[in-house]
Amino acid sequence: MQGFASMGRAEQTALLAALRGEYTAACAKGLRLDMSRGKPGADQLALSGGLNECALLAPPQSEGGADCRNYGVPEGIPETRRLFAELLCVPPAQVIVCGNSSLNIMYDYLAQCMLFGASAAPWVKQGHIRFLCPVPGYDRHFAILEQLGVEMIPIPLRENGPDMALVEQYARDESVKGLICVPKYANPTGQTYSDAVVRRLAALRPAAKDFRVIWDNAYAVHDLYETGDALLCVHQAAKEYGTEDHFIEVTSFSKISFPGAGVSAIAASAANIQAILERMRVQTIGHDKLNQLRHARFFVDAAGVRAHMRRHAAILRPKFEVVLEAFSRDFGGAGIAQWTAPRGGYFISLDLPVNCAARTHALLKEAGVTLTGAGATFPYGRDPEDRNLRVAPTFPPVEELRQAAALLTLCARIAALEQLAGNL
Repeated sequence: MQGFASMGRAEQTALLAALRGEYTAACAKGLRLDMSRGKPGADQLALSGGLNECALLAPPQSEGGADCRNYGVPEGIPETRRLFAELLCVPPAQVIVCGNSSLNIMYDYLAQCMLFGASAAPWVKQGHIRFLCPVPGYDRHFAILEQLGVEMIPIPLRENGPDMALVEQYARDESVKGLICVPKYANPTGQTYSDAVVRRLAALRPAAKDFRVIWDNAYAVHDLYETGDALLCVHQAAKEYGTEDHFIEVTSFSKISFPGAGVSAIAASAANIQAILERMRVQTIGHDKLNQLRHARFFVDAAGVRAHMRRHAAILRPKFEVVLEAFSRDFGGAGIAQWTAPRGGYFISLDLPVNCAARTHALLKEAGVTLTGAGATFPYGRDPEDRNLRVAPTFPPVEELRQAAALLTLCARIAALEQLAGNL
């Protein structure tokens, strides 16, 4: 806290009183502002309005000849498999197209590993099992693992990806069954794993023969700028090292078309695809093929998806810039915060002084701003230093976002001064 810390006690007290006055005035406005989750705004959803054109479903047959109104084709129709294959750099035969949610795919796959195993005995019969979790990370990943009774081991997330020395150390233990992560525009920090990190993960020789990396590539095409980050294709890297079976990649169109009515997919090795399909055929006669068909016809190919995402970026860039400008303006000389400036994805990660995140969150809530809970970016909801907050700039209109960002920086400065000055 170099800026605030360099002040004298009287100056700190005066500044805190002034900030508290601003805060009281803000609370009196009765605001209701939401930066809690990475939801697309209404203007983004409007970009995909053409998906509702009935002409996209005429005729209702896929290019493989299946009537998309009927049962069957659990692996997904050919044109939608091909669309995902282009985006994920795998052959179409190594893709299964599912419903609207990649989160559902992850939950289901991990539950299958618990019940049926992953090329070995069911995890539930193997005693105590553990997963590696880069932190700060995605709260819903942690919720799945916690509900399934899997112990989570936090792995610090560095500039280029997870601390690979720690990953390699833990992977020597047979009870460690995998790693779960968002490798491109990570949630919430926004960085993309370097080629070197992807290769080290692909080269990993874990003690557990049923080790699985859940490669949640949620933001594969979600660039904010014309030149986005590049993520090395994990399937190609794994093929070089003979570890293709270790990787289960998932993605969806949730933040491309409609979050509640998109399509999702799994990309994996041929052996894993076969095993998943065998179990899936008992679960379902087939996912919503009409939805798959309209997505394939609306977007056509990967180039069509990327053109669509440039329109998303034009809406999102100003929102991220509003928040980053507020952070630079209000935190710049205070010496109390570090934050990420991602080139894509849906979040900004904010680190405050130790023991300040929960207090900042509480002040924001009282002032009418909803933010994802402090601690949510760590397993079990426990940030050991109580520092990290995840900021989601995507949903509010720009003017509301400007107010919310100003309130966030105000509350963080109050929390930091209270911590520094002993709760004056």
